[in-house]
Amino acid sequence: MSQRRYKLHRRAFLSGTSAAIVSASSLGRAFAQGAPLKVGVLLPRSGFQASIGQDCARGVELAAGILKELGYPSLQIINADTETNVEVARARAEKLIGDGAQLLMGAFDSGQSSAIAKVAEQKGIPFVINIAAAPPITEQGYKFVFRNFPTAPMILADAFANQIEIFEGAGTAPKSVVFMHVNDTFGTAMQKGSAAVMEKFKMPFKIADTISYDPAAKDLSVEVSKAKASGADGLMMVSRLNDAILITRELVKQRWTPSAILSMGPGWYEDQYLKTLGKLGDGPLSFVPWYDPNKKVSKMLEAALTKAYPDINLNTNHVYTFEALMVAADAYKRAGSADPKALADAIRKTNITDNVSTGPGISFDEKGQNSKLKNSAIQNRGGKLVTVAPKTAANAKAEVPMTPYDKRS
Repeated sequence: MSQRRYKLHRRAFLSGTSAAIVSASSLGRAFAQGAPLKVGVLLPRSGFQASIGQDCARGVELAAGILKELGYPSLQIINADTETNVEVARARAEKLIGDGAQLLMGAFDSGQSSAIAKVAEQKGIPFVINIAAAPPITEQGYKFVFRNFPTAPMILADAFANQIEIFEGAGTAPKSVVFMHVNDTFGTAMQKGSAAVMEKFKMPFKIADTISYDPAAKDLSVEVSKAKASGADGLMMVSRLNDAILITRELVKQRWTPSAILSMGPGWYEDQYLKTLGKLGDGPLSFVPWYDPNKKVSKMLEAALTKAYPDINLNTNHVYTFEALMVAADAYKRAGSADPKALADAIRKTNITDNVSTGPGISFDEKGQNSKLKNSAIQNRGGKLVTVAPKTAANAKAEVPMTPYDKRS
């Protein structure tokens, strides 16, 4: 083949096959030319977790402008709906990779994220988890799976530490609580880990009963009635949005106001909960992965959200989804290539200190877990969320006990 024909043949091949998606050497040149990294974003945009998935999607939407301002390269987002279904999540992950995704991100739910992790590891494509707390995900020896979100034991440990700080400050605490939790992967992991962690922290209350339930349940009157009958004066919760609303309405209907509602998961702090219940939504304390309001990037993210969605509070869904994309962009910038192995190697060396979440920053241990994350305690107050612990990130003092539902004007 002549030199001229070779050049023409090579040029035609590259333009006709989108080779930059699949060739490591081409990917390096594509980066140099400013080509965006293709990120497959898997979220539950339909099904009973749809509102949460859509909330996470806002974090995706806001990321582009902020990452650009911070000097990170562009990301091309390819969206997929997991439909709140583990099997669908697995199938959509495979399809995204087949469609050219060079990195996967998602999926809020531990069960769905576990399924995606298996696909990513099998295909050798980096997967950055935004939200999923089940410990086994990063205990499989995976080389392409990374989680910038605390595990259930980490959430529990920080939750109980922050509870102690709050109770000591308030001078009062529940004597006993009922532990109610969803029976999905996350809820079960939290329930299993709670006993050992509570013993370590010597909590001021005991668990009077443990009640599990289906997160897709339409009626939780029996569960609330059972909790009330236990004689406990507090509720410890691991919930999702819809069931948190159902439980609150049942508490009002059954005329029981716990002295404290202690949530260690989503649901109770979400905007839809606050808007749906109004004053009846005030009071619950959520002990969750959160953000440090004093950090520069936190202020940038909060300002961007307020501008785009004035009626929505910044929350966990936005923060950790944004940070997952920050991890992807940071790795792409340092790797100089979208080759999967090069990206994975770069993610392992992540050291982002200019971030949003509570704690010293983002880095990963040998298992692909950010083990340095810290959680916060927040309380619903007049349709807004205030941070009440730890003291280093607090902007209000906790109100304990809760105001009785029938005494709210």
